[in-house]
Amino acid sequence: MEMTPRKEKILSSVVTGYVKSGEPVGSKAIADEIGVSSATVRNEMADLIELGLLEQPHTSAGRIPSRKGYREYVDHLMKVPQLREEEKRYLDSLLLGSAYDPERLLACVSQVLASVTKFAAAATSPSGRTAQVKAVQFVQTSRRTAMLILMSSAGTMKNRVFHCDFDLTSEILRVFFRVFNEKVTGRDVADITPAFLQSMGASLGELSILVGSPLMALLEVARDTMQTEVYQSGQMNLLFYPELEQGGVRRIMNFLEQKRDLVELLTQRPGRVTVLIGEESGQPELRSSSVVVSRYGIGTQDAGALAVLGPIRMDYGKIVAVLRYLTQQVEQMLTVLMREE
Repeated sequence: MEMTPRKEKILSSVVTGYVKSGEPVGSKAIADEIGVSSATVRNEMADLIELGLLEQPHTSAGRIPSRKGYREYVDHLMKVPQLREEEKRYLDSLLLGSAYDPERLLACVSQVLASVTKFAAAATSPSGRTAQVKAVQFVQTSRRTAMLILMSSAGTMKNRVFHCDFDLTSEILRVFFRVFNEKVTGRDVADITPAFLQSMGASLGELSILVGSPLMALLEVARDTMQTEVYQSGQMNLLFYPELEQGGVRRIMNFLEQKRDLVELLTQRPGRVTVLIGEESGQPELRSSSVVVSRYGIGTQDAGALAVLGPIRMDYGKIVAVLRYLTQQVEQMLTVLMREE
């Protein structure tokens, strides 16, 4: 049995109707929508059930999409709407206050996604495992303390405050700036190891007695840079969806706390929005939910992800539209920030 244009229309109508109402969709509503008899719709629905694309929860009830039906809809039938200009301006206004700081921007975009979709949302920072050091900066914070800031090609800025046993002066900080940038700018962040720093300190001669604390700060920020940060928001939104029973929400919450597993799940193919429905995520805790993931880049380099997580009954087209737009905006903002550093 093959899909026909009429079967596609009926499946699409069942998906959109069920997503909107949360109730099984009857044949009469679809018959009125597409202009055929209820008997014809019922026959086509029977075929769609045989194909595994629809389900009938109760004998006298309407139909709902199966997970296979959702997949057919997302892959072949879904129309992704164009965001209206006022919607774009609204999203831009929410991001504007965080556009100058990569970490604040990613935290903000996860909050925006959760607010707009009413689901849970996440954003991951660029991983620094393959990044290079762009620059090292020093900012004095008190008489004997200063902040070391490491900027990487992945778009991250990590900092650490260090303390010295002597008074810091602007001249000493200029020496730190010159020496550290000569030694580490352009190197892979992963190269900044204890052995490398020991060798670097030994090569500085008499200066080595001054750089112990900033060297330790450099090691710590390099380790921070190689970690992928996850910014999450909207987990409480999941409590308002009856199809996610209390135990299901708890399992999702437990999964979201597993940072490594979440980062791995969100490492999808760059340059596209990926929809994972139910068991497709490969995570038992997410079998009753869907995850929509969009990867963002900085320049030409794949960097991180934006994602929405919610029940399988969600408006995929609208979520894909929002994710695409926010991904584009995050890419532009982070690329500008990297160019200005």
